Amino acid sequence: MKSMHKIGGQRMTFMRSGFTLIELMLVVIIIGALSAMVLPRLVGRSEQARVSATRADIKANIATALKLYELDNGTFPTSEEGLAALMSAPPSAANWNGPYLESKPVDSWGKEYQYKSPGTNRPQDYDLYSLGKDGKEGNDDIVNWD
Repeated sequence: MKSMHKIGGQRMTFMRSGFTLIELMLVVIIIGALSAMVLPRLVGRSEQARVSATRADIKANIATALKLYELDNGTFPTSEEGLAALMSAPPSAANWNGPYLESKPVDSWGKEYQYKSPGTNRPQDYDLYSLGKDGKEGNDDIVNWD
């Protein structure tokens, strides 16, 4: 905005810079409206991402490592050997060609995966599952038998 002042018979033109209070309030209202529309969609996505990552580990990553172990050794690791058999050779593995995993497998909540072979729910091979967010067996477990 320009404002003109007369000083000593001469006109002086000044430029005012900055925002008016109304302009600032309008920007704050627009940002508030946008965040009110976007935030509800993002809430809960981090938990959903953790579940998806854990499910991918169980169904693909660890499952592939276990299948490679079985191809090399003829059987899956025992429950006692656990998933550690995928990182270092157990005494029972005659043809171990690992490591089949680079690091100790933990779920998205930092807890170890549960492994049983032969499985209770899948007696033909193994049960592999995460105890979920609460770390206890229950409804939020992510399993390989469903």
